[in-house]
Amino acid sequence: MKNLFLVLILTHFSMNAQLESIAFKDGNQNLIGFSSKPKKANADKSGILILPAWMGIDDHSKEVAQQLAELGHYAFIADIYGEGNYPKNSSEAGKQAGFYKNNVADYHRRIQLALDQLIKTGANKDKIVIIGYCFGGTGALEAARAGINVKGVVSFHGGLGKAEDRIISEINPKVLVLHGADDPFVPEKEILAFQKEMKDAKADWQMVYYSGAVHSFTNKKAGNDNSRGAAYNELADKRSFVHFLSFLKETL
Repeated sequence: MKNLFLVLILTHFSMNAQLESIAFKDGNQNLIGFSSKPKKANADKSGILILPAWMGIDDHSKEVAQQLAELGHYAFIADIYGEGNYPKNSSEAGKQAGFYKNNVADYHRRIQLALDQLIKTGANKDKIVIIGYCFGGTGALEAARAGINVKGVVSFHGGLGKAEDRIISEINPKVLVLHGADDPFVPEKEILAFQKEMKDAKADWQMVYYSGAVHSFTNKKAGNDNSRGAAYNELADKRSFVHFLSFLKETL
């Protein structure tokens, strides 16, 4: 574990990996994701697909992509909304994210298209993990529910719910949920329903709670006022990244 903390520190201060914009399409919709390739790839050419929070591709997701490339992984940031649909404020973001939460087949398709781009950049199709933040965390869980071919999924402070009438199918990817213990946007009912779903789906799952953390605890731009329900928490941010790296080591 001490070595993981060392890796965490080094990757925060050693981001030389370059980001490349990648254009692709969903029908007539133009999408622009970002790829970060390792200078020296891991032997298995592992890949990480990053699903950003509800405002779309942001500085945080780009920083994570560069960190992962420094660790030898191929990384790709998915564009879920597409050109012309990027939200300008939280109200627009809520509408966009709400659409994909209510139309999960469209969300699944956009995730798969981004995954295809990650593989095209050089990642091994059999050595991939999907991670997501907030809205993207919900997407990571949706990828597991949809049976998308990945080894594991990781949700950072994501929503856990699904429609009650959806059939629970067996979940094959390993699942890691990193959750703020004081997150007001994920009610206890949703947590219990998710945990039951994981058990019914015979999933290999873990859920880690971080004390004093609310929603968006990895987002440095979220401020530090927990009373707003969303705030950055430096300790939870660092701890969750270490737990994520441990998950990668086990899963890939």
